[in-house]
Amino acid sequence: MFITSNAHKFGEIREIMNASGIDIIWKKMSYEEIQEDTTEIISLDSARKLSVMIPEPFFLEDTGLYIDGLGGFPGPYSSYVFRTLGNEGILKLLAGIPGKASFITVVTYFTGKDFLQFKGELKGSISNNPVGHEGFGYDPIFIPDGYTQTLGELSVTDKNRISHRSRAVAKFVEFLKNTENYGK
Repeated sequence: MFITSNAHKFGEIREIMNASGIDIIWKKMSYEEIQEDTTEIISLDSARKLSVMIPEPFFLEDTGLYIDGLGGFPGPYSSYVFRTLGNEGILKLLAGIPGKASFITVVTYFTGKDFLQFKGELKGSISNNPVGHEGFGYDPIFIPDGYTQTLGELSVTDKNRISHRSRAVAKFVEFLKNTENYGK
């Protein structure tokens, strides 16, 4: 079971996991996130809080955009910063500053007993202008290393082949497939 209130995240993760032969159930649910210094801490704290209410296995994910020239900002505050400043606000903050950046996604899986984390990272840079209407959030301003297009210009399928989220989910899927109870 995947817990999120974000339909875009669910759609991406469902496609990634379906490609590996795994169907997931979406529990559409909002939950309070702490403000912390790392994506790992936020994801783990959320899973711990939810495990009190949901005793069966589930997973959730948290993603941050870390911009080198801004000291890693917005990092774990990415969702709040996007809601308040948006892509245009980030571009204004970066005026004249090199835009090397990375997306980091952490999937936290609650087994019903333990908490496991799987991390994915995508390095790239911030474009000068938002381009593209695919994806969501910062996708129109993030250019992955080795590409000339933003994530917002790539199809969901193409994005899912290279994204931070797909890298974290791939590690999670590998774990699931190597677990003795997989498929039972």
